Amino acid sequence: MAIRIYKKTTNGRRNASVNLYSEVTKKRPEKSLLEKKTKNGGRNHHGKITVQSRGGGAKQRYRRIDFKRGKDDMQAKVIGIEYDPNRSCNIALVEYEDGDRRYIIAPLKLTDGDTVISSNEKVEPKAGNNMPLRGIPAGLNLHNIELVAGRGGQVCRSAGSYARLTNKEGEWATLVFPSGEIRRVSLDCRATIGQVGNTDHNRVVIGKAGRARHMGRRPHVRGVAKNHHDHPLGGGDGRSKGNRPPASKTGVPSKGGRTRTRGKASNKLIIRRRVSKRYGQLKLQ
Repeated sequence: MAIRIYKKTTNGRRNASVNLYSEVTKKRPEKSLLEKKTKNGGRNHHGKITVQSRGGGAKQRYRRIDFKRGKDDMQAKVIGIEYDPNRSCNIALVEYEDGDRRYIIAPLKLTDGDTVISSNEKVEPKAGNNMPLRGIPAGLNLHNIELVAGRGGQVCRSAGSYARLTNKEGEWATLVFPSGEIRRVSLDCRATIGQVGNTDHNRVVIGKAGRARHMGRRPHVRGVAKNHHDHPLGGGDGRSKGNRPPASKTGVPSKGGRTRTRGKASNKLIIRRRVSKRYGQLKLQ
């Protein structure tokens, strides 16, 4: 991917950069795979705002993505790589031998004319192919990984993400994620070979408020600037957090606090928890 930085001709261009989407080869979406997408402005079914600073933005239509890759033992040809407004990665439109068309997450270096295949058995370990972890050689990068067999890919689906398969022992595979987490996953779970494309997504600088509004992001007010009855950090004489760590409006910790439920069944499958970027190197030594 390529990032373009414009000359500083205006205040809006001064700090902004744009993604050229050099991987995208198809401009129009497949109509048969589109669905209507309504916006709720961060409100739940009662009309109460549950997510702050949401609303507006450009109209979008949802693209149905095949996360399960359940059409086994049939080659699919890549028709084009498309932009998806609903996610950070690009998507690939593939056509199977029987004429069925589906969207999949576009891995790195997948281009028009390439063929991909999914199978419940072992197939060639090349980018875009999908199979159970049992048949994938150790040391490869994976994305769109299932945590429960048959449920569909749940992790490593955003732009540039991947997990590395390091070991297989018994009925479990060991995966290492970029966050530092090490997790065991059943060998019956399926995954796709390769790293997700659009790796330069995190290098784009929005630069001005107008582009954020196009994304549906409204102005965000700091908690310490609010009244005491509007936010846990609000109120008081001067800027004071009341000797408590940063939190959301409902009191949920927002920077480093643990919010994971203790009773999760998958807790026992985590060998090492993810580590913060600040103290990661010290903990890994």
